[in-house]
Amino acid sequence: MSKKFGLVLGAGGARGAAHIGLLQALEEEGIKPDIITGCSMGSIVGGAYAAGLTPAELIETVRAIKATDIIDPGALAVTRLGVFKGNKIHKILLAKLGNVTFEELKIPFECVAVDILGGRLAVLNSGSVAEAVRASSAIPTIFRPVSMNGMLLVDGGVLCRVPVRQCKALGADVVVAFDVLSNTGESVESIPSIVHKVLRVFDIMDYHQNETSKRDNRDCYDLWLEPEMPRLSAYNVKDAEKAYELGYEYAKQNMWRIKKALGD
Repeated sequence: MSKKFGLVLGAGGARGAAHIGLLQALEEEGIKPDIITGCSMGSIVGGAYAAGLTPAELIETVRAIKATDIIDPGALAVTRLGVFKGNKIHKILLAKLGNVTFEELKIPFECVAVDILGGRLAVLNSGSVAEAVRASSAIPTIFRPVSMNGMLLVDGGVLCRVPVRQCKALGADVVVAFDVLSNTGESVESIPSIVHKVLRVFDIMDYHQNETSKRDNRDCYDLWLEPEMPRLSAYNVKDAEKAYELGYEYAKQNMWRIKKALGD
C-alpha cells in the first residue's frame, strides 16, 4: 500500500505564487498530493488545486490580477473592522471555484483561520470552499473578518501559518511543508504608510514564528521546504510572477528530497 502524500501550503500573499510553481514541478514528475492543507494564500492555491484547477490555470489567474482587483475600501473602515471589504477577492474566488463544497473536492483539503471572538484556531473543512479560503486569507485590519457559523474569522497565519499538524491528522503518511515566508524579517529602508506599518509588523511576526513553528511541530512533518525569495514582497502582486519562477526552480532542485521522503 503506497504512502499517502500530504502537502502543506503556507501563508504568503504574493509570495504564495511559489506554491503554484511547486505544484507545476510535482506534476511534471507525475506526483500528486493525496491530501492538502493550507493557510491564507496557501489555502487559495490549495483549495483551487483540490477543486481541479491546473497549475497553468492558477498562474494565468494570478497573472491577470491587478492591485485594483483586490482593493475595495469601505466607508467607516475603523468601525467596519477592516480597510478593505474583500468582496472583490470573493468574486474572483467564486469565478474560479464556483459553489464547490469541501465534500465535492477531488483531493481532501482543509484550511485554517482564526476566530477572533473565541480566540482560537478554526479548522475549516465543510461548506463553501470559496468562503473558507476567503476567511483563511482575511489579513487582520486590512480585510474585514468573515462571519461563519457563529465565528468571526481572520487570516489563519495569526496562529498557524503552515498547518502541518492538520495535514497529519487528515491521515497523511508523509507530510511535506512549503513555507514561503521564512526570510521576511530582512531589513527595509522605509515604512511609508500605516498600512505598510501593519504589514511590516506581520512580516516580523512571521519571521520569528518560523523557527518556533518548525520546532513545535517536528513530529508532524517529514520535510519542510523554504524557498529563498529575497526582496520579494508578500503584498505586491507584481512580485507574484517572480515568486512562481523561484518556487518552480526551488522545487525542481529539491525534487530528490521530496522523492526520498515519499520513499521513491
